[in-house]
Amino acid sequence: MSATVLALVLLSALLHAAWSASIKGSANPLAFTLLQHLLVLPLCVAGVASVAGELGTPRLLACVAGTAVAHGLYGYWLALALERADLTLAYPIVRSTPALLPLLAVPVLGEVPSLLGAAGIAVVVGGIWLVHGAGLTLRSLGAPALRYAWLTLLATVGYSLSDKAAMEALASGSYRGWLPPVLLWYCVIVTVSSVVFLPLAFRRVGRDDLARMLRGEGFRAAAAVGVSLVGYGLILLAFESAPASYVVAVRQSSVLFAAWIGVALLGERPDRGRLLGAAATVAGVALIGWAG
Repeated sequence: MSATVLALVLLSALLHAAWSASIKGSANPLAFTLLQHLLVLPLCVAGVASVAGELGTPRLLACVAGTAVAHGLYGYWLALALERADLTLAYPIVRSTPALLPLLAVPVLGEVPSLLGAAGIAVVVGGIWLVHGAGLTLRSLGAPALRYAWLTLLATVGYSLSDKAAMEALASGSYRGWLPPVLLWYCVIVTVSSVVFLPLAFRRVGRDDLARMLRGEGFRAAAAVGVSLVGYGLILLAFESAPASYVVAVRQSSVLFAAWIGVALLGERPDRGRLLGAAATVAGVALIGWAG
């Protein structure tokens, strides 16, 4: 992984931490997530429609199907996870993607991390759990409130694989659309995930809830859309050239940034375990960068 790609992914991690904090801080996380989706959906539909003919290859169509399911469920389950469980319990589970992704990246994408890279991934996962590990016990991990955190983890693994495959296909030279590949695939994500996400969200969020959210937190939702676009756009850009296992592992340093936000903005005081976790996360990211 080049220094430039590493920097892009770290910036994306910071933006993801800010985006997640905006959802957690909302009066109604699911309604807030739904409002974000509806604000950007018309533009994304128009973008996809303008280059729809470029998505007709079998590989891209398979990625579209995978992305529709994975991203649709991710948005729904993440909102419910942040609504029902403490951030210190749910977030390390949701961000543990590097522990599972390499197992699937080998057969699906043909990626084989080096020993140094694999060690870096393991250190990042350990650091993630230490940063937010004060309230984690075997009993708490099986609590019903964390059901959606585990489901979100599975959805994250799924969309990481489909999005990586899509960006490789778009970067192969066959794409001739006017939209940049990163922007196109972001529009695809928003558009096709609506098929899964919107019916699920509207089962729990009524028109009155959505109207109150628009009046009270409409500006914050619009700002969160911008953060999401830039943050995940950087990940898609990194997917064009770097192994998915490495990109996803480095992006999980968002847990470190979330801890920093808690200290700087919320007045939280980290214990020794969190400081050790932060150091481990940084060390793991450095190992991945060194592994190439």
